[in-house]
Amino acid sequence: MYAPDDPTTPSRHILTPSTLNRLVRDLLEDALPMVWIEGELSNVARPASGHLYFTLKDSGAQVRCAMFRPKSGYLKFRPVDGMQVLVRARVGLYEPRGEFQLVAEHMEPAGEGALQREFEQLKARLDAEGLFDLGRKRTLPAFARRIGVITSATGAAVRDVLSVMSRRWPLAEVDVLPVPVQGREAPPAIVAMLRKASASGRYDVLLLTRGGGSLEDLWAFNDEQVARAIHASAVPVVSAVGHEVDFSIADFVADLRAPTPSAAAELLVPDAQAIARHLRQLQQRLGALHQRRLQSLIQRTDHLLARLQAQRPQARLQRDRERLLHLRHRLAALMRDQSQRRHARLDRQHARLLACHPRLRLPLLQRRLQEQERRLRSSIEHRLEREQLHLKQLARAMHAVSPLATLERGYSILFDAEGRVLRSALGVAAGTSLRARLADGELPLRVCED
Repeated sequence: MYAPDDPTTPSRHILTPSTLNRLVRDLLEDALPMVWIEGELSNVARPASGHLYFTLKDSGAQVRCAMFRPKSGYLKFRPVDGMQVLVRARVGLYEPRGEFQLVAEHMEPAGEGALQREFEQLKARLDAEGLFDLGRKRTLPAFARRIGVITSATGAAVRDVLSVMSRRWPLAEVDVLPVPVQGREAPPAIVAMLRKASASGRYDVLLLTRGGGSLEDLWAFNDEQVARAIHASAVPVVSAVGHEVDFSIADFVADLRAPTPSAAAELLVPDAQAIARHLRQLQQRLGALHQRRLQSLIQRTDHLLARLQAQRPQARLQRDRERLLHLRHRLAALMRDQSQRRHARLDRQHARLLACHPRLRLPLLQRRLQEQERRLRSSIEHRLEREQLHLKQLARAMHAVSPLATLERGYSILFDAEGRVLRSALGVAAGTSLRARLADGELPLRVCED
């Protein structure tokens, strides 16, 4: 409505609803930047346009929201009513109705986002306390005699660890210390087992491990008490939780983080084959050292003998000669005994390594290969029989529609002198030479006058 200005009042600015809506929209967008909001989905709708419309609510309020293409197409889950979500959105105004709304740019399930934030907060707090300092991390023993593996007794991780350790270093004693690795009961059980294993004094190193999973599945290894139990352990702790891309609080606190359970097993025990090669190299070096030392002793003995002979103290020379021979025999016997003991020890180590050799599996694999070859040949023979039967059926079908089959029923085909098939009697003059094709051969013909 228009009202004339009252001369006694200041001038008035009259706005249209569209102008007012634009002003409100500009004020909202300028005053409120991109925000994160968590709530429950309701009235979820996805029309043919591909846009996503929904209401985000909590116990005290609700707000309309929209997520336009292509943002709605990037979602990795299907939003449904009742789902708790975390939304990043711009605050705006839907001008046609003058309604306040949120324009969503990103959406994720609220549980995972909350866990990730809790993970980052705990990580920052423990890092500030010094639990992640590299200076406090201990070096793992080169040859661990006893290893405690804290994990689920029925998971795939413990099988991988035991398989790798038995193959690389059968001399190590490996104890599986079973604990639940997910759920509410997992953190206190892991803490209790860490303290018990550390206090026992039995183990040279402890391995805390489990297979891969979601953030919720791995959450027991992001527990603060578990982290402090690892930090307080009297023996080194290796953490191998999940896959290579998974990181947990336990990984940061442990003395060493391995990307997978199998990789942790390889880090904890040496390679028996490499040790055997090293022992052979040491044996060769020891033999060469003994040979050089014996040669040096012989040369020194010869030098002393020459000095004694030059002085000619016959009695003393005789005693020294006897003593020298005795020492030489003792030295040779000692070297033989020492060499035999080292050879015996190497033979025992070699026998133990052979017991783990893959050659023992070759007969089983050969039998399996023969069985596969027999089955393949049988399959090929069956396939050939089916193809031959199919080929015969095709031949019978082709013969049934062949012109030659028609000839066998008493029909013939006429050809002119140029070999073309005659389809009509019109235009064939008297005296024209023709050929008749029958089932069992050809006959020459000549057209006579009627």
